Amino acid sequence: MTDNARLSLSPVTLQNADPRAKAALEKAKASVGFIPNMYAGMANSPGLLQTYLDGYTAFRAHSGFTPAEQEVVFLTISRENGCEYCMAAHSMIAEKVSKVSADVLGALRSAASIADPRLAALSTFTSRIFTTRGRPTADDLKAFLSAGYKEEQVLEIVLALAVKTLSNYANHVNNPKVDDAFTAYAWRPSA
Repeated sequence: MTDNARLSLSPVTLQNADPRAKAALEKAKASVGFIPNMYAGMANSPGLLQTYLDGYTAFRAHSGFTPAEQEVVFLTISRENGCEYCMAAHSMIAEKVSKVSADVLGALRSAASIADPRLAALSTFTSRIFTTRGRPTADDLKAFLSAGYKEEQVLEIVLALAVKTLSNYANHVNNPKVDDAFTAYAWRPSA
């Protein structure tokens, strides 16, 4: 394992935030009830945090995916990126909010096969877009569409990839402590 770079920036709080960062943090707090450690680190670049929040909100509201399907996308990307923070946070959201079944959540966390064929197709296609850097094959697309998804949802997965890349990469360099709300879902990438 390599020794990854870690920034020495202090987390941003409502008390020390500049006006742009403060607005984004207040928006986050209003949405989730607290300021996640990930957001406090991202707020060192207010544009990064605001872009993340806008994209995340758009994906949640307009992707055409159910809440459980959204978590399949987010967890697949976060697992592919090896993001411990987002795997913990989205695992909690998947179970407690989006009602993802325990077997599907376990499969997503361990990169095992998902028994539900529709969710399996979604995770597989998301992973293919990730691993091919946005160049899935015609057969990949056909399998995704055959599972009942729409072509527009391919672009929504691209949006989710952008959003999770922002948070996953920021977490890699900021190394935020997993919030207490998510610690029961701690995750480590397999070797």
